[in-house]
Amino acid sequence: MSQAAPDISMAPDAHPSVKPPVPESIEDTGLATAFVSDLLLKTLYQQGARKGTELEAFLRLSFGILDPVLMDLQERRLIEVRGSEGHGRIGYTFDITTEGRTRAREVMQTSRYAGPAPIPLGEYWESVRLQSTRGLQIGRDAIRDGFGNLVFEDDFYDTLGPAINSGKSLFLYGHAGNGKTSIAEAIADMMGSSIYIPYAVEVDGQVIQVYDPVAHRSPDGPVQETPEETHSFLRPVPDADPRFAHVRRPVVMVGGELVLDELELQYDRQMGVFRAPPQVKANCGVFIIDDFGRQRVRPRDLLNRWMVPLDRHMDFLSLPMGHKLPMPFECLLIFATNLNPTELVEEAFLRRIQYKILVDNPSREEYTRIFEERCAAASLKVAPDAVDVIYREFYDGRGVPARACHPRDIVNHVLDLARYLGVEPEASGRMLELACKAYFLDVPESR
Repeated sequence: MSQAAPDISMAPDAHPSVKPPVPESIEDTGLATAFVSDLLLKTLYQQGARKGTELEAFLRLSFGILDPVLMDLQERRLIEVRGSEGHGRIGYTFDITTEGRTRAREVMQTSRYAGPAPIPLGEYWESVRLQSTRGLQIGRDAIRDGFGNLVFEDDFYDTLGPAINSGKSLFLYGHAGNGKTSIAEAIADMMGSSIYIPYAVEVDGQVIQVYDPVAHRSPDGPVQETPEETHSFLRPVPDADPRFAHVRRPVVMVGGELVLDELELQYDRQMGVFRAPPQVKANCGVFIIDDFGRQRVRPRDLLNRWMVPLDRHMDFLSLPMGHKLPMPFECLLIFATNLNPTELVEEAFLRRIQYKILVDNPSREEYTRIFEERCAAASLKVAPDAVDVIYREFYDGRGVPARACHPRDIVNHVLDLARYLGVEPEASGRMLELACKAYFLDVPESR
C-alpha cells in the first residue's frame, strides 16, 4: 500500500516565501478532531496540568480551536479544571483525570508524539511546491557577490550560475582544499529569502518530525525560545500559521559517515515519532553530499538511490507494514568530491547528474588575491614579496601544489606565532618562513 502522490507540477511564478494562513477552525487545520483530542491528552499526561495559554503555545493552535475539544474532553471526564487566573477559559488550568490517563496510555501505544500540531501531508506538498528552489532566478551580479571572499575566474561564475538556477543536481569535483564545500554553502546563502517549514507532518495518524534546529535556523539569528516548559520552538510570525517555523533556506550536509538507512524515516521509539531523513529536512534548500565516494556505501548504490527523486522530484519513504510514502524532493542536490569522478562511477551514471564543475587549483593571480584578502581581513602587515617567497620556497621548491585554503591557514599560523612571541604579526621575513614550515610537509625522500 502507498499514499497517493500529489500533483508536483511547478507554478511558473513560484514564490520564494509563502506565509501559511492562520487556521481559524479545526477544519482549517486539516486534522481530525479525534487527533487533536488525543494530542491534548498526551500533552497533559506527559507534562502535567497546563493553563490554556500554555497549551496554545505548546501545540501551536489557537485556544479558539482547542477550547471546543477541551470542553468535549471535560464532558467525557477525561480532563478537569483545577483553577483559573481569569481572562475566561484560556486562563483555566486543565489537568488529566484517571480515566484520561488510561485513554492517553492507549493512544501512546500508537504514537507518543506531543508537540506542535502537525500539518497534513497534502498541505506539506503544497508548501514545498510554492517555495521550491526551482522557482528562483539568481542574476550574474548576485552570483559574484554571493561568493564573498571566494576568488574564481569569470568563466567559473558563468558556468556555475546556470547550474544554480536550474535547480538540478550539481557535481563539484577537484582536489581537497579548493573550496567545494564553501561553494555549496555559499549557493544556499545566495538563494536568500526565508521559508516556512512545518514542525511536523501527519500521515494516517503517524507523525513525522520535519523541523531540526541544526538544519533550520532562524532568519533573525539565534533561536528565540519560548518558556522552558514549551520547549525551544521558534517564535511564531504574526499572521502566519504557528505550526510552521520561519527559517532560512536550509543547508543540510552529510559526509563520509552516511549509510543508505539514514535516507529513510527514522523511528524514535522513546518519543514514538518518525524523524525526517536529511533530504526531507533540505526541502526548499540545499542538500550536500560531501566527500562523495568515501561513504560506507558504494558510490553506484548511492547514485542509484537518487535516480527517481532527481527525475520526478519525489522520494518514496518506507512506513511500517510496507507502506510507501511519497515525499517531495525539492532541493538542490550537490555532490562534492576530491576523488576522480570517472573512478567512482561509470559515464552512464554521471550523465544523470546535469552539471559537473571542476573546482581547480587557484592560478598564481587568484592565489595572490586570496592571500591579500586574508591578510587584510586579519589586519596583517604583508611584505611585497610574500607570495613570491611562498612560491619559491614551498610550491616550486618542494613541488607542493597551491590550494585555495592555504592562504587562510598560513595567515592563521602567522597569528598563532605572533601571539606566542608576543609581537605584532607580519606576513614577512622570519615569521612567514616559520609559519610556512609549520604548515607544509617536509619529507626528504619525496623532494
